Order: sequence, then C-alpha cells, then structure tokens
Amino acid sequence: MALSVYALVRMTHYMFHISADQPMANFAFFGTIVGYNFVKYDVLARAQKQQMRNELKIIAALSFCSLVAVGYYFFKLQLVTQIVSVGVLGLTLLYTLPFFPNRKNARNWAGVKIYIVALCWVGVTLVLPLLNAHVPLGFDFYLKCIQRFILVFVLILIFEILDLANDDPHLKTVPQQIGVKRTKIVGLLMLIPFYFLELLKNNFIQEQMIVNGILVVALSLFLAFANEKRSKYYTSFWVESIPIFWWLMVVFF
Repeated sequence: MALSVYALVRMTHYMFHISADQPMANFAFFGTIVGYNFVKYDVLARAQKQQMRNELKIIAALSFCSLVAVGYYFFKLQLVTQIVSVGVLGLTLLYTLPFFPNRKNARNWAGVKIYIVALCWVGVTLVLPLLNAHVPLGFDFYLKCIQRFILVFVLILIFEILDLANDDPHLKTVPQQIGVKRTKIVGLLMLIPFYFLELLKNNFIQEQMIVNGILVVALSLFLAFANEKRSKYYTSFWVESIPIFWWLMVVFF
C-alpha cells in the first residue's frame, strides 16, 4: 500500500514536470504505513493489549519507526503542505475514531467509506506534491484530481467485491447496494472518462495515452475477474501493485 502511494506521488511529479521531491515522496510513503496500520490494527491492539501477539508487536515497532520518519520529513515540507497534510490527517482520524456522540467512526458510516478513502488518496498523492512544489493549481490539476479519484475508486470497488462476504451489511458498500455485476459495469464505465480525459490536458503527451491504455486494460481485467472466492493476495498484492506497475511503465518508457 505504501509503495503504491509512493508510486502515485512520483507519477504526479512526472505529470507536472516536478524535479524529484524525495522528502515529499518519503513523507507519503511513511505516512501511509502509519495511517494504514493505525486504521487496521488500532482496535485490535487495544483489545489485545494484555496479550499482544508477536506479529502485532512487530507492526507496532514498524509503525513507531515510520512515525519518526514522518516527523522528520514533515519538517522538510513547505508550510502550506504541512497545513494541508494536517487536514488529511484529520480526515484519516475521522475515518478511524468515533468523534461524534452515539456515532460510529466514518469507516462504518453507510455508503461513505469509499469516498473518504478516495479523497485521502487524491489529497496525499496529488494535492500535497503540487502544493509542496508551488505548482499553480490550474485546469490540469482539476483534470488530474478527477482521474486520480476515478482510479482509486475503481481499485476500491475490486476490494469491496472481494470483501462482500465479510463486510457488515450496514456498511452499504457499492456491491451490497447494486450487486457485483452492476458494480463491475460501473467500474468499467468509469474507466472510459479516466482514459479520455487525458486528451484534454494542456501538455498532452501521446505516449501517456499508451501507458494509460495498458493501465485501463489491466484494471478492467482485475475488475472483471474479481469475485468473493479470490485469494486475499488478489487484492493485497496484485491489485495494490497496479499504481506501482503504472509508474514503472513511465520509468521504462
């Protein structure tokens, strides 16, 4: 997951012709480790604090080291980037912790989870790198925000299809509301504007259409073959590696 976020930050650098901003990329990488582990293991760690398994201790140690790295790279960012990153942190905490009386955390709000996650990814992988490089937020920025949101949204749809059997019915995920077949159709239809919006860029690069075309084909196949019986590695390795694959295509092209 962290490598995927790192890859998307580097894609943003490439798309907007930003010289390699390593502190920003590293901040996103280590921040993802901290945020993801906090979201995934916080409740489990608190529930088992008396008998914490060795695996959780290793995860806790990794998270602490990553937190130190996040603090180090945070102070290497521009002030405006620091301020916005605190806002993204607040959204992550809202997703995890129940801030409002008699309400669950945002992760358990019906039908909201997928939008919060997608917005967080857009903020970390697109907005923060551009702010840190003082890139004007013009037409191309808004175009890329839509594309990046669609990309993450479709990736999450694949996760939701595989998790359909285990997700609480009250979550009202997309597959729970419209079914697996329609979810796949929605995801495939969303990839059409993702691909063709590239033509509207001010600095259109023909080679990028080829790279994006390969990405769309790969995403379409993963979405088409997704089902509840797939191995957990289908998403936790192969699907999560799609942004890395996208970035590597740019590097090698």
